Amino acid sequence: MNSRQYCVFGNPIKQSRSPWIHQQFASQLNINIDYQARLAPEDGFADAFKSFVAAGGEGANVTAPFKEQAWQLCDSLSTTAKASGAVNTLYLERDKLCGDNTDGFGLVADLHRQQVQLIDAKILLLGAGGAARGVIPALLSENPKSLTIANRTASKAHNLQNHFSDSRILACGFDELQAGSFDVIINATSAGLAQQRPDVSSSIIGANTICYDMVYQAKPTGFMTWCHDHGASQCIDGLGMLVGQAAKSFSIWFGTMPDIDPVIEELRRLLIQGK
Repeated sequence: MNSRQYCVFGNPIKQSRSPWIHQQFASQLNINIDYQARLAPEDGFADAFKSFVAAGGEGANVTAPFKEQAWQLCDSLSTTAKASGAVNTLYLERDKLCGDNTDGFGLVADLHRQQVQLIDAKILLLGAGGAARGVIPALLSENPKSLTIANRTASKAHNLQNHFSDSRILACGFDELQAGSFDVIINATSAGLAQQRPDVSSSIIGANTICYDMVYQAKPTGFMTWCHDHGASQCIDGLGMLVGQAAKSFSIWFGTMPDIDPVIEELRRLLIQGK
């Protein structure tokens, strides 16, 4: 039986764990797939995707910097994708290209897995780029008391606030953040990849604050270490979010949700071993 063709597009893409993750899901559910990481030119995503489909591709994941381009390419968008303005999951339905965004699902599922309370929580989202934009609909659906978007350039945070037009959303610059009143702080900037952190005051961290970095590494990220050193009650990285968003993509393609826990555990083990 021929393998069904899927892939992830990005630039860079060599570091992607998606092929390994999706192969684990396929093995669990006895589905025969060929899932590859594909490098697309920064100005050539649409052509690269069309070539993939022409060669038999059935669907794809999309990572930086192509999520907005993927959104523009779609004939049909899920409610989440429409709201977020970004697509990370593509699939064909009756010759129409459909797009969804599973990043928010992955984030919220991982927060639930870690027993983080989001209902009536005061949430701080650091960053106002594509990563932040993609998870805002899912965070709002959890009925938080407030969602503060903070960014180095305050105008970008205000642009997101205006885009979503929800009374629970507040927006400000990093330098305008008030001390101490956040239950959950989520880092949606890429600073953690370079063992750095957003330029914010440690006074935003209270004794009961839970901190979450949307990136992950073998060791705690710079943001996680900084949060821990300033008294956060719990520090979590984005490994579970990565696997959770992939699982949701897989379920969109194949109609079955895989078991994410063993995949998270094995990926963590491989990371620690440097593999």
